[in-house]
Amino acid sequence: MHLLRIEALNFRNLSGAIEFSPGLNVIYGLNAHGKTSWLEAAYLLATTKSFRTSHPREAIKHKESEAILRGTVARGNLTKELQLLLTATTKQTFVNGKREAVVRYLGNLDAIAFTADEMDVVRGAPDARRKFLDRGVFSTLPSYLGTLNEYNRVLKQKNALLREASDADDPLRYQPQIETWNEQLIAFGTEVHTARTAYLAKLQTALNPSLFQAEEIRVRYKSSLEGKGDLGDYAALLRERLNLRLKNEIAIGYSLVGPHRDDLEILSDGYEIARFGSSGQQRSALLILELAQLSVYYQAFEEYPIFLIDDLDAELDRTRIEILLDYLDGKAQTIVSTSKRSIADRYRQRASTLMVDAGRVA
Repeated sequence: MHLLRIEALNFRNLSGAIEFSPGLNVIYGLNAHGKTSWLEAAYLLATTKSFRTSHPREAIKHKESEAILRGTVARGNLTKELQLLLTATTKQTFVNGKREAVVRYLGNLDAIAFTADEMDVVRGAPDARRKFLDRGVFSTLPSYLGTLNEYNRVLKQKNALLREASDADDPLRYQPQIETWNEQLIAFGTEVHTARTAYLAKLQTALNPSLFQAEEIRVRYKSSLEGKGDLGDYAALLRERLNLRLKNEIAIGYSLVGPHRDDLEILSDGYEIARFGSSGQQRSALLILELAQLSVYYQAFEEYPIFLIDDLDAELDRTRIEILLDYLDGKAQTIVSTSKRSIADRYRQRASTLMVDAGRVA
């Protein structure tokens, strides 16, 4: 899988197009000239998500009503033309000029990004780790996106009903309706739990801490129902806990039980790395996790997603950079950004080097 070319129209400060080699690509230039924006464009084209904002519409150029990203992707002997149209209210996806639903668009180009914000996976709130895990599951099990969307839809409806019940004079009259939503939560929640734990088992097997001479890295799915009963019969345990906490949920006005409250525990030599790991250990752990995702993807499809690294020298020391790029060589197409021309010069013999000036490749 290779991204051959990407073109941007009214996307941040970018203009024109950029062409990539199948191996290592180094984008360099002064700060605020568009290096990160080109990586963001590639990630957005692949995932329909931005690693810089939860609202991609914010990337539309000032005073313009829409932005367009177009990309050419090669997979084996086949090429596809992808297009993403952003407006203030919508995202529209196209494959070979034909409008496609997001669920069918995704998977034509897959990407993993190592950025400063991704450090939240190892040292931030549980939500960042759940998103990391869900991205991995979906990349190898496309149907999971529908399951997760349905779970979140049901959870949103249930929470709206719980808020209404908590403000009512007779809140218990809402109980039958809430129990109906709970049955759907049990069905979709069990699928979410099963998919996450199955993926995590593969991720653990693929971890390679020796790559960075790191301590033993282990990951463990930390269910919010842990210690409450038999997780082996998750559906029955979830039903039991939902029934037990029903009155509490009505009183407080939101859902207290389900996989939306789970976490991913990341341990280094048995210690929680978010609390006890140094900044360097945390960076190494994140890289080890993302490279494991790369391996799990390859095991599923016998090809690699593209790998994006923003602000290479700011996030990694020279030793980690060399180890990482050597590991990726011959595997994933890699696109990195740096503000230092010396970094680009260092890899000029083995990489395509691209200077960005005022949003355009010079």
